[in-house]
Amino acid sequence: MRIIAVADLLFELYTWILVARFLLTWIPSVDYSHPVVRFIHRATDVVVRPFRGILPPMGAIDFSPLLMFLVLRMAYSLLRRLLFVFAF
Repeated sequence: MRIIAVADLLFELYTWILVARFLLTWIPSVDYSHPVVRFIHRATDVVVRPFRGILPPMGAIDFSPLLMFLVLRMAYSLLRRLLFVFAF
């Protein structure tokens, strides 16, 4: 049961790091050489890169992050079920 709680915590933390990355794109004067911004980009590039450009932007809105969050949520739900089955 503890492994599921740890996995939930890590997934929630990673989700907030992803949200921070996408919020940073709305700030025009972001210093991309700042260590925190570099960490956020390095930590999330592996997940963001495959979804970039899957859905064409509609106007100025890019819907690929929404697709990414949906796929990640479904994948984590499956992983959580597997962890629950193997934990008991």
